Amino acid sequence: MRQLTEKETETLFSKLANYTGRSLTHLIQPPSSESSDPKNPSSERHVFRIQNNRVYYVRESIANLATSVARANLLSLGTCLGKFTKTGKFRLHITALDVIAPHARYKMWIKPNGEMPFLYGGNIVKAHVGRWSEDCPEHQGVVVFSMSDTPLGFGISARSTAEARRLEPTGITTFRQADVGEYLREEDTLFAT
Repeated sequence: MRQLTEKETETLFSKLANYTGRSLTHLIQPPSSESSDPKNPSSERHVFRIQNNRVYYVRESIANLATSVARANLLSLGTCLGKFTKTGKFRLHITALDVIAPHARYKMWIKPNGEMPFLYGGNIVKAHVGRWSEDCPEHQGVVVFSMSDTPLGFGISARSTAEARRLEPTGITTFRQADVGEYLREEDTLFAT
């Protein structure tokens, strides 16, 4: 495991900022430096580390301990956010959902009749949208929730909120990027090295 280079960090942060906005700083900084409790792992600082082109989000104390393990012997550590492609672009994996969902800037809730089409890899149409964040621009990262506030995946808005209101019921509002159905559909390749 190693730290990200400056270019890798910039690419990663621009991708994460597409979904979290200014809340990206909450991923890096601990909630409060005064309330830092060594017995409470959630109050500890988290860092980004890379191993075999995959980026991991891990507590700093665990990342420091991992330096004693040889790179060839270390398979995974922390939460895998995604991986860098051969062309240098960053692709978020579904495993990043738990990290970005609490900090999402734009959210979309889908009705129960729209959950299964989304979880099978389909885009979200207007008829399946229960509600969405106001003032969401076009081509912006959106985290998709069920009506009971369970994060189901994330995608890119196909239209702005104002344009989406005028769409017909079969018009696409969000392009799917990842959904929790991938855990079953791609279980053989999701964590393959």
